[in-house]
Amino acid sequence: MLSISPTYLLYYLPLIVTISLVFGGTRHEDTTKVIQHAWQTGRWITGFMLIIFAVLCLMAWLI
Repeated sequence: MLSISPTYLLYYLPLIVTISLVFGGTRHEDTTKVIQHAWQTGRWITGFMLIIFAVLCLMAWLI
């Protein structure tokens, strides 16, 4: 089903954590707000990527 090795998915977690923390850190200075914002950003990015993945899998299945 996937044309790449599943080990590439291991890069996902540290990448999302880093992006979310940097994005949250640029918006807030309070640590709790940074963590909350990073959590929300991580969920948003993950949800977006899952939707794109589902659409691409559906398109591949139809073709």
